[in-house]
Amino acid sequence: MAAAAAAETSEASTAGLALAEANINWERLDKTRFHVIGAILFTAQQGALHPTAVVKTRMQVAEGGLSHMSGFAVFRRILRSDGIPGIFRGFGTSAVGALPGRVLALTSLEMSKEMAFKYSENLDMSEASRIAVANGIAGLVSSIFSSTYFVPLDVICQRLMVQGLPGMATYRGPFDVINKVVRTEGLRGLYRGFGITMLTQSPASALWWSAYGGAQHAIWRSLGYGIDSQKKPSQSELVVVQATAGTIAGACSSVITTPIDTIKTRLQVMDNYGRGRPSVMKTTRLLLEEDGWRGFYRGFGPRFLNMSLWGTSMIVTYELIKRLSVKPE
Repeated sequence: MAAAAAAETSEASTAGLALAEANINWERLDKTRFHVIGAILFTAQQGALHPTAVVKTRMQVAEGGLSHMSGFAVFRRILRSDGIPGIFRGFGTSAVGALPGRVLALTSLEMSKEMAFKYSENLDMSEASRIAVANGIAGLVSSIFSSTYFVPLDVICQRLMVQGLPGMATYRGPFDVINKVVRTEGLRGLYRGFGITMLTQSPASALWWSAYGGAQHAIWRSLGYGIDSQKKPSQSELVVVQATAGTIAGACSSVITTPIDTIKTRLQVMDNYGRGRPSVMKTTRLLLEEDGWRGFYRGFGPRFLNMSLWGTSMIVTYELIKRLSVKPE
């Protein structure tokens, strides 16, 4: 009982604040409700943001004029040529395919966060540092586990997103993508970009969660919720602070990780490299030849918007899911 209370206290999202709503650890959750509600709400969130992912992917992959157009111009062009279905290409595959991955990601995130808080109790560091470190470790572990599942899904969805562009293959659906990729490259074709994803997205996930924890702590302190404060924030304050921290974390992450994301996306979907298997070096060299260093920030506007909106909506949704999934006392 004492251990559970200590874990619950250490899992607080802010340093020493009387925020009972934020102190929801893994043991307090009804796991079935957590995953079912999470699947529903995160799928809705994914649908709202999917058009920005399509625009970003097309800008990163396309050659010529499309890569130099603004994100909004590309969005209008897709609407004119393909209508509403065009901006939702790959969504069905992504939404259905992501369900098992979300279970894996959420479970590993919560369990690793709880363990990180537990093992950092006796370390000589401030509460703010513990929050940032524990969140960062949880983000890193969750990304490592989920990448094994999500990289093949990304390859499939991104190929569906860019079909119709010059030089890109046309597919009849996700299973046709799998069939053609496996027939030409074997199973490893579905794991294009896996190495660069593991080396970059995992640290990026750690950065996002660490930035979120640190930003939320700083905001609460600036609002007067110090270590010795006994007052509790309202529900509206809780949502606004978490949303703001999520926006800050998403914005920081997009600035740092867009170049790597551009290379990864092109590596996963482009085949016109001549002989030999595509590689990070070939992809980087071709991008430099096409557009110079600015090419690494292709699609930055849509990605910045996507990650900022994703960070805001994801964390608000995530915290709501936890509150809705608390076991009855």
